[in-house]
Parts: sequence; structure tokens; C-alpha cells
Amino acid sequence: MSPVYDLHCHSDQSDGALSPEEVVIRAAERNVTCLALTDHDTINGLARAKQQSERTGIDLVAGIEFSSQWMGKNVHIVGLNFDISNASLQQAVLSQERARESRAEIIATKLEKAGIASALEGAKSYTNGGAVGRPHFARYLVEQGVVSNISQAFKRYLGAGKMGDVKSNWPEIAEVVGWITQAGGTAVLAHPAKYKMTRTKLCLLTEQFADVGGGAIEVVSGKQPVGLAGNLAKIANQFKLAGSSGSDFHVPGQPWQELGCADRLPSTVQPVWDLWSR
Repeated sequence: MSPVYDLHCHSDQSDGALSPEEVVIRAAERNVTCLALTDHDTINGLARAKQQSERTGIDLVAGIEFSSQWMGKNVHIVGLNFDISNASLQQAVLSQERARESRAEIIATKLEKAGIASALEGAKSYTNGGAVGRPHFARYLVEQGVVSNISQAFKRYLGAGKMGDVKSNWPEIAEVVGWITQAGGTAVLAHPAKYKMTRTKLCLLTEQFADVGGGAIEVVSGKQPVGLAGNLAKIANQFKLAGSSGSDFHVPGQPWQELGCADRLPSTVQPVWDLWSR
């Protein structure tokens, strides 16, 4: 059987629903053979995922999904196959975690002013020691009966332009790519189609990402429209980047983002795992 790669997923150490161990177990059940746990701006779950991977036989790749900015727009960069003991990377992670904590405090203050008490404590109750994100606030709003579901929480309080849409001063993409490459890893431009850019602008982003040391882009991210992977493979090749593939799994019950659900990479693009000697 051919290897099945899923190089983008999340646990409850960021905005996922399952523990790192549960993510690895679920991935194994879904026939994933090589997995990267890529929680937002933290590596807290990697040691636990590694221990579980040794029990299940999955090949675990060190991963993280860093927040960054490009031309004022939030852009996510996945780091893969890096040295988690690298001091510079650990300092960068600490800086990102502090930025997320600060943002969570601001969101909670805004919600308090809207009459929603104890929002920070409530959101933290869902993190299992991980970073607080807007999905945790959304779950708290549902629990308190402020809204009826997660979607409503974002529409009324947490989505774009709402009171909980607090912008963080994330570092530029060049700095983030540097963190990853200095730790021996590969920087991957995450889910490029989700930024809703024109092709011209996406090509400009990809070109600048490659120029500062980026190594790959996610040609496949979960279930995608027919033809999208081929189009992204062309962009990858244009800028001499490898292609990566992942589900962007967060919670069970979403088949378009389920572990191992992503289509295979087009044969026209070099797989990111071919860059590694493992």
C-alpha cells in the first residue's frame, strides 16, 4: 500500500477538539502513515504525539502552523521536519504564544463589555492547557446560551469585523520562514486558496515566499474543488517549490477536513517529503 501523508492537522493544544494522542490514534485508524501535528503557534503537543506515534507505528513529522502577515493580510506558514530543540525556534514559539495570550485577553475584555462575564476563564476551560483561540470563545458563548451554535458565535461576535476580531501584529513572512529554516525545517505556504486572492496576487505572494526561503506550498488542503490541485501545482512549479498535502483537520464530523481525506498530490509536482532524508 502506498504511504498516506497528512501534513497539516490540529489538536486541543490550539483550536482542535482532540488531544494530541487522540489525533494520532484517529490518523492511524484512517490509514495515515506519515503525520504532522501542526498546531497554531505552539509545539506543546508534539512530545505527546510522538509517544503515541511510536505505539501506533505512524511516522510523525515535527510540525507547527505559524501566524504571519504579508501586505497587511494574515498568512499561515506551516513548518515541517524541524529540530524542536532549536533555541531560536523555541524563542519564536514563546513570542507567538504570548501574542495569542494578549489577543485572548483583549477579546475577553470586549466580550465583558458586551455583558458576557468570565469569557477568558470559560474559553480556557476548553484548551486543556493549550493556547486560547476564537473557537474556544465560541464554544463558551454556546455553553452560556448567548448563541445557539458556533456559526452564530462567529457571525455575531467573533467573525471578521465583529468585536472579537482582534488583529495581532504578527511577524512578516520572511521572519517566520527564517525561524523554520534556521531550525532545519521546511516552510510551507498553508492553504493558499483560502486567502481568496486573485491568481496574480497569489503568484506575487508565492514568489516572495520562495524568495525568502520558502520550500513548498500546500497543493492539497482537505477536500478541494476539481482542478484546484492542478492549478496550485503549476504555481508551485513556476516558483520551484515542492507540494505538500494535509487535511487541516480540527474536529471529527467534518468530512471535508477529516484526517487522511486529502487527495493525492498531482504527479506533476515534487512532494515535500522528497526533500527530507528520513
